[in-house]
Amino acid sequence: MDVDPLVTLAGLLVGFVVGLTGMGGGALMTPILVLLFGVQPLAAVSSDLVASAVMKPVGATVHLRRGTVHRGLVGWLVLGSVPAGFCGVLVLRALGDGAAVQDRIKVTMGAILIVAALAMLAKAEIDRRRGPGAADAAAITVRPLPTLAIGVVGGLVVGMTSVGSGSLIIVLLLWLYPSIRGSQLVGTDLAQAVPLVAAASLGHLIFGDFQLGLTGSLLLGSLPGVYLGARVSAGTSTSRIIRPAVVVVVSLSGLKLVGLPTEALGAVLALVAVGVTVWAVRRRAAVPDAGEPGADEPVPAGLAGGADGPHPALSRCQP
Repeated sequence: MDVDPLVTLAGLLVGFVVGLTGMGGGALMTPILVLLFGVQPLAAVSSDLVASAVMKPVGATVHLRRGTVHRGLVGWLVLGSVPAGFCGVLVLRALGDGAAVQDRIKVTMGAILIVAALAMLAKAEIDRRRGPGAADAAAITVRPLPTLAIGVVGGLVVGMTSVGSGSLIIVLLLWLYPSIRGSQLVGTDLAQAVPLVAAASLGHLIFGDFQLGLTGSLLLGSLPGVYLGARVSAGTSTSRIIRPAVVVVVSLSGLKLVGLPTEALGAVLALVAVGVTVWAVRRRAAVPDAGEPGADEPVPAGLAGGADGPHPALSRCQP
């Protein structure tokens, strides 16, 4: 297996950001592979998903032990996301593997990244506004069909782009279940992401463009990166600074992938930076409820790649 030290370094940096903030994963790693390393989009999606399948179960285990997983929600989500994730790979396979198909994948990935960036902002704003008083997971009434639909949409997107298992699905769950607590939201999403990513990874191993050297290089960097990021985040508020930067990077990557000229990215960067700065200032001004420490801090989905899993050091919200 050939290890690329630059890809390992990129995996280390992305893993650190994910462990620090709970954001990024596939939304950062896949576009980095495509834009900076010239990896074909299908190979980038395949390798990132397989790497995620190795990291996801650890964080999910932590939440299961802490009781911050709503098993009813997970069941309905998985019922839709697992077959949809595998079908997403089949859709890519049906499109072929020529240059035109690779370009379509790139544009689709860019559009999803833009949506993911908006979803990150939406989640932060929802967290800021709803404040204390979120319900316990056991008190939530499951809505089967809408939850199943979220699983189908999220699974299809993850299977095709490796993006969305964290950012998109979490925001959709927040919209459907606005009273769910932050730790339970992340735990539930992370638990359902394990079989989802496993199904999508299996599809890419069979039909995709999995590259062992590329995946190994990612894992060599991202595993220690996630751990270090989680350790740093446990004692500092650095993640409040990093999160807006992640949103900016994901937005610009999406715009670049959809074909926005480089000359126009400067103006967009200025506008996005102003908007994210305002968001960060408003978020910093929000004070968490004293009865639930860190209520405005989501537990990282840190042991993930595409998706958007937490590390034990950060799973400090009690159910």
